[in-house]
Amino acid sequence: MTIVSSSLEELEAKNLDRVNLGQHVLAEFFECDPNILNNNDKVEKYMIEAALECGATIVQKCFHMFNPYGVSGVVIISESHLAIHTWPELGYAAVDLFTCGTKCDPKVAYEFLKKKFNSKKASFTELKRGIIDRETLKLSEQPFEVAEQFEG
Repeated sequence: MTIVSSSLEELEAKNLDRVNLGQHVLAEFFECDPNILNNNDKVEKYMIEAALECGATIVQKCFHMFNPYGVSGVVIISESHLAIHTWPELGYAAVDLFTCGTKCDPKVAYEFLKKKFNSKKASFTELKRGIIDRETLKLSEQPFEVAEQFEG
């Protein structure tokens, strides 16, 4: 079943006014362990584990270690992607967790990474993307909806 048809079925089954195709969590991790954030192998391992933990199906991955420090990478999943860029010298990581459909929960990946990076403070904004209107059964032309914001 495709994501679109499962979203339309959810619209009908739950009698919703609208559903979304994807959830996009924009995460900020502060006061992280710089030794983890500057370790390409660990960052890659934790991003892959976060994808599996949230129920995603991994398709491909690509990570790069910068000189003198920092890691960027992406895990492509059937449901979309998980991406990261780290600033170990600041103890900071910026992470995008974008999943489509209802199989994956990007907030599960967020909580997993928060623990693995030893983040003392973290926050996220969750966007609902690809809003389908019940009346028209078409995509709304609004860019996204802010669904939740969390600071902790």
